[in-house]
Amino acid sequence: MGKHKVKTKIGSDLLINVSSTEARVALVEHGVLQEVHIERRMKLGLVGNIYKGKVSRVLPGMQAAFVDIGLEKAAFLHASDIVPHTECVADTEKGHFVVRDIAELVRQGQDIMVQVVKDPIGTKGARLTTDITLPSRYLVFMPGSSHIGVSQRIESEEERARLKGVTMPFVDDDGGFIIRTAAEGVGSDELAQDAAFLRRVWAKVMERRKRKSPQLLYQDLPLPVRIVRDFVGTQLERIQVDSCETHRELTQFAAEFMPEIADKIVFYNASVPILDQYDVEKEIQKALQRKVELKSGGYLIIDQTEAMTTIDINTGAFVGHRHLDDTIFNTNLEATQAIARQLRLRNLGGIIIIDFIDMQHEDHKNRVLAGLSAALSHDRVKTNISGFSGLGLVEMTRKRTRESLGNVLCAECPSCHGTGFMRTVETICYDVFREIGRLNRAYDADAFLLYCSPAVHHALSGDESHLLAEMEVAVGKRIRLQSEPMYAQDKYDVVMA
Repeated sequence: MGKHKVKTKIGSDLLINVSSTEARVALVEHGVLQEVHIERRMKLGLVGNIYKGKVSRVLPGMQAAFVDIGLEKAAFLHASDIVPHTECVADTEKGHFVVRDIAELVRQGQDIMVQVVKDPIGTKGARLTTDITLPSRYLVFMPGSSHIGVSQRIESEEERARLKGVTMPFVDDDGGFIIRTAAEGVGSDELAQDAAFLRRVWAKVMERRKRKSPQLLYQDLPLPVRIVRDFVGTQLERIQVDSCETHRELTQFAAEFMPEIADKIVFYNASVPILDQYDVEKEIQKALQRKVELKSGGYLIIDQTEAMTTIDINTGAFVGHRHLDDTIFNTNLEATQAIARQLRLRNLGGIIIIDFIDMQHEDHKNRVLAGLSAALSHDRVKTNISGFSGLGLVEMTRKRTRESLGNVLCAECPSCHGTGFMRTVETICYDVFREIGRLNRAYDADAFLLYCSPAVHHALSGDESHLLAEMEVAVGKRIRLQSEPMYAQDKYDVVMA
């Protein structure tokens, strides 16, 4: 169904919580949490950072290279990312580029200037591009390009032409610009100030480029300032900050670059923590759960894997008041709003598969797709939806540049190792018996001592005690039990006595 446009938000508050360890920003619309952004001091986001790196390895078979930019993991540069970036430019303004062989583009040991376009996620290193861009309030500077692009979200052809005409004098051999959505209706003075600011930043980057690699040449703004910059153009009622220092930084930034929102930045100093005041903490905890309740009684089940995210819709306790078809349709329609919110709130990206409850009528399917499209129109992140597949599934993508909320706040379970399942006590008991049998055949032991979790100890000394007795008869040895409270359910050790 194509790309979605951002609509103006009404009644939005930005809540900014800053501590010595992390910064958290919450977007609340009409009293409902919609987005959460978290940046920890020990693990700052890298997207937008510019580095002077060194090519450590070239992989012709993958059409890619690994680049050392000074991080723990080497970053990844694909051949297709060594071309001008045109994602923000309309189709009619895009050029046509042929991806050359990676071996022709870079060589091992070569110094190269790159920008991070995707943070390290899971086991993957950061993804890079050589197409450097520097964003500010209204413009994005594109070094080495003489092109002017206009955001697709500015729909008026007259306004697009005006903005191009105003920006054209700022373009020279050093670089061109992309005009951001926030520039709609903005005058030439503001655009000129933005262009001059970006060129000053680029001059500093080029000066630092003379240093040895790997080297950080440019770092994006801290999270609170970056979010405020990127939210320009939305109708924010207030920007509440609970840190004096951050409040001062934002006030100075707004005074210089965004004067129209300066009076909306307020210092929050109530006794109740800012995110507790708006129930954000509770909503964050809910966003880490698989199950999402719908008001009608239905619910969603959201499962995030490395390959994709799946969303299953169920009617649950919702039985409706009319026909079954209407019940299913209404549940699916309600689910579209919840899905759009959860994608933003959890920052889920990549491939997303939605399993709506089966609908018999084509009209119902079309209205559900339209509802999903409308709900996603509020998302600032680019999304694409396809229609229903032959299996009745809806496939969509959402651009992923940073880790999801779950990956930021959670770690893999040490017991199930991310599967979500553990072997049952019964299964572990039978494993124990097999291990004792193997040891008895291999060694001449007088007895066996089993160290096990409390759950296994309880089973073998209770419901499964007859099996333990049978095992003692089979091996002709005494088997003693020792409960270890610190053992996970599936951990055990058999010791020969």
